[in-house]
Amino acid sequence: MNIKKLTLVAVLAVSQSAAAIPAFAESVNVPNSNAEAVITASTTVLDINPEATDPLPPLQSSVSGGVTSPTPTPTPTPGESTNPIALPSATPLPSATPIATTLPTTTDVISAGASNQLVLMMNSNKMYQNGVQYLANQPMAVKNGVSYVSIRAMVERVGVNFYYDYKTKETIVTKGTDVMRFKTDSKIYSVNGKNVTMKGPAYQFKGTFMIPLTSITGALGIPYSVDNLQKRVILSLNMKPIASFSVPDSVYAGDKVNFVTSSASPNGTAIVKDRWIGKQDTYDTPGQYVVSYYVLDANGQWSDPYSKTIMVLKPNTPPIASFTTDKDSYKMGELITYIDQSSDPDGDAIVETNWSNKAEAFFTPGLAIVSISVKDSHGAISNYEKIINITDETLYSKEDFYRLLASPGSAFDIDGTNVPNWQKVAYTLSSEPYTLIRANSPETVNTEGITYKETSFGGTRFLVHHKNNTNFKMMAYVIAKNNNLYPTTITTEYLGVGGPHTFPEATGKLSVQRYWASMQTRLNYTTTVLQAGQSVAILTELNKQAMKPGEIMSLQADVFSDYPIEYNVIMIDATKDPLTTLPTLPILDRDGVHNRGTYADSTRIMTVTDEVGRTPARLVIGDNSSDLNLIGTDPMSGTDASNAGNFGVLYKIKFEHVAPNSLITFNPRGGNYMGPVMVNGEIIQMPSNGSLTNSNLNSVVYRSGEFGGSVEIYFTAASGSNLPVNFLITPQPPKK
Repeated sequence: MNIKKLTLVAVLAVSQSAAAIPAFAESVNVPNSNAEAVITASTTVLDINPEATDPLPPLQSSVSGGVTSPTPTPTPTPGESTNPIALPSATPLPSATPIATTLPTTTDVISAGASNQLVLMMNSNKMYQNGVQYLANQPMAVKNGVSYVSIRAMVERVGVNFYYDYKTKETIVTKGTDVMRFKTDSKIYSVNGKNVTMKGPAYQFKGTFMIPLTSITGALGIPYSVDNLQKRVILSLNMKPIASFSVPDSVYAGDKVNFVTSSASPNGTAIVKDRWIGKQDTYDTPGQYVVSYYVLDANGQWSDPYSKTIMVLKPNTPPIASFTTDKDSYKMGELITYIDQSSDPDGDAIVETNWSNKAEAFFTPGLAIVSISVKDSHGAISNYEKIINITDETLYSKEDFYRLLASPGSAFDIDGTNVPNWQKVAYTLSSEPYTLIRANSPETVNTEGITYKETSFGGTRFLVHHKNNTNFKMMAYVIAKNNNLYPTTITTEYLGVGGPHTFPEATGKLSVQRYWASMQTRLNYTTTVLQAGQSVAILTELNKQAMKPGEIMSLQADVFSDYPIEYNVIMIDATKDPLTTLPTLPILDRDGVHNRGTYADSTRIMTVTDEVGRTPARLVIGDNSSDLNLIGTDPMSGTDASNAGNFGVLYKIKFEHVAPNSLITFNPRGGNYMGPVMVNGEIIQMPSNGSLTNSNLNSVVYRSGEFGGSVEIYFTAASGSNLPVNFLITPQPPKK
């Protein structure tokens, strides 16, 4: 056989060995000189093969004569830098399982690194882990000033999982519960759905998926350092699991202690065992106790101890419930003054106080038992009761007592049949230019959809009241879209949300109460800038909690925009994203019973200049006679709309001259009512307990006192309640 033939045979033998090289890093147990010889012999043959299209080729290996064949080193791309750039440090998070140590050859001892280190050699496919040399399927390379590594070689050495998703064309790395997704030719990768920008795009080279080193170390949370002298990058791999636990901030002697563990292995290895030192279910004696916790993973690695000093406090002492009254014996109809003297020996806050039979006056002679119950911040409860003697002597009748002395919000009986015959209070009417969007139809929502769609500019008031009548959880949103060519600012001024709740009156009452509180505190005052074409969810208190089937949400809010804004009120499945779902939603039809519409001038100002209170009189709200309905349009159907009951309208009522010793009360005329008013800036519940179920009930709003004066009342109808209502102004009976 001549020399030509021998050479051809040798080349063919080497090419067969190279064709079966592993696609992942393999440990090398041969002298470096032999390994280099194999790389040199095989490079020329492989470089003429076409590049693979599969970024993660199947695993394969070839062992010939007991020598593992490494993957060849590719020729650098012309024009690329041959020196890697300096790499910044990354956030530490341990990874991988330790591997049995095999000593490297003498020439590479200086590069091998210490235990729990992965050393990458610059411009080389050599890697060292715990003294063992491995060869990556491609060497570390530099492209456009960015250092790249084979993602496969990295993740296998670190000890995390990865695979290729042919459907999405993504390389997916998983570490415990974390999921990282990378795409070829993209500078963006995601960690648990959050996008992160890399220094350069990922790319493929001869079937190998290459990624910036700083990106994969950052994604896996691996700290590293750069040794420019030995031209190597040193990654710190902590193989140990991490133990952790928590206990309540306050631990009391004799109470059961709740230890909550939150341990994990950095590379996702299962935790199979744990060990405690100093842990007790209860600690009988106050003092300091040190507790240590260890965990063992499935690879047999124990964690370092996690220790915490627990301060055990003396046992909680229950609060002391107590009250007194200014007297022990009262006439019928005499005001009783209660003085709460409850306390807590430990100085803890009393978080809840409940009274039983605490009447401001009694109207039946005999012994009355009044009790109080208090709870401290640890849940301990204490009770106390007191017997009060009620004589058979009468100071005031029940009606006179309530007119003279009962606290605001107190409800009492009247003869409501004569009220419609009372004189009506004369007032001057003006308005403020707030556009009302009333989304109340369909009130009962049977399917996903848009319940309201309108474009509004300037002051806009929202009244939203909907019930979830589906069989799954729903969420209500108000979506604002800027259709202008320039940024637009939306200012949330006042906001009140009630629900979710199964009772409509409760949601309406709570939304109005929070709306008034928002006026008092201005805590909801926020601004949102929308860029051209941008959509955002506003008034987000509405969608903080999903509505279960049968539950209701109510919203009352005022916003202001400096340019026109398109508003959409929607109801969708609670699991869906509102912005991506909105374009697919239908506009829901009205239910034919409840109201929806856009109404201008929804702030009504009623100014009463004449003196009131000398004789019985009434101010009527929401009857569509004395107080006419707002007229507007339903923009979805293009039809006229009349705001029945004037729900959503803000009434500012100013009595400039209230006679001395006058009483203003709240009297429902359309049915059951519960909801607060604001009197001279103070929130008063109508009524303070329960509801006003009929027109023979009256609730105290305001007393003028001995000198009279002016009073300002803010009123808006609570959703779920009924209109019309009357404010009654009457003289008080004489005091005794």
